[in-house]
Amino acid sequence: MPRVVAAVIRHGDYRQLPDTPSAHQPFPLTTEGESQARRAAAALRETIDSKAWTLSAVVHSSQMLRAWQTAQIITRELSTSFPSPPQLIGFDALAERGLGCAANLSIPEIEAIIHDDPRYPDLPRDWKSNSRFRLPLQGAESLLQAGSRVADHISGQMQALASNAQSDTLQLFIGHGAAFRHAAYHLGILGCEQIAQLSMHHAQPLFLEYLSGDGWRHIGGEWKIRTSHSEHTD
Repeated sequence: MPRVVAAVIRHGDYRQLPDTPSAHQPFPLTTEGESQARRAAAALRETIDSKAWTLSAVVHSSQMLRAWQTAQIITRELSTSFPSPPQLIGFDALAERGLGCAANLSIPEIEAIIHDDPRYPDLPRDWKSNSRFRLPLQGAESLLQAGSRVADHISGQMQALASNAQSDTLQLFIGHGAAFRHAAYHLGILGCEQIAQLSMHHAQPLFLEYLSGDGWRHIGGEWKIRTSHSEHTD
C-alpha cells in the first residue's frame, strides 16, 4: 500500500506590528523570509528525490499573505518536481489562531478593552500562550480550537489522498507554527506538555506520515526547541 506523507511548513519570516499578538497580520515576507522559502524548496526537492516520492500537484496554503507567498515560492522552485502543472490553493481552515474583533490590536489595547468591559474579569497573565484560553470577544478562538480546525483539514485531505494514491505521495501544507503545533497535538503526534516546549523553524518542513486507522507518526524534520522565556507566537 502506498505511503502518504504530509509536509507541514511554517511560513518564512515576515514584517510584524510591534507588541501585537494577532497572527492575522496582512504583511508580506521579508527578504530573509523569501530566502527561507527557497531553501525549503531545495530541502524538499532533495527529500523527494531521495525517497522517490510523488509530489501532489495541489499545494495547500493558508490565506495569510506570508504563507501564500511562501507556498508560491516553493511551488515555483519545485515546478519540475510535480507530475503535472501544480495548483496553489488557499484555505481559511489553515489560518493561525484568530483574535476575532481584537485582531491586530496591541497587547495593551486588548487588555484595556477587557478591563473596561464590565462583563469580564481582567485577562490572565498567560492569556496569549494558554492553549485553552479564548478571548471573550466575538470571533475569537483558542489555540486548541485553531489546531483542531487545521488538524481536520489535514486529516480530511490525507484520507482522500490515501484512498487514491498509486505511489508514495507527499502533500504540502503551508501555514503557521502555533496552529500546526496544536494540530499535531490533535493528531496524536505531540503530547499536551510538548506544545509549550516546541515551536517550528521558519520554512523548514516537518514530515508526518498518515497511517490510516493507525494514526500518524513524525518521520522527518526537526521541531524547534522553545526557550523558557519565549512567547507563543505564530
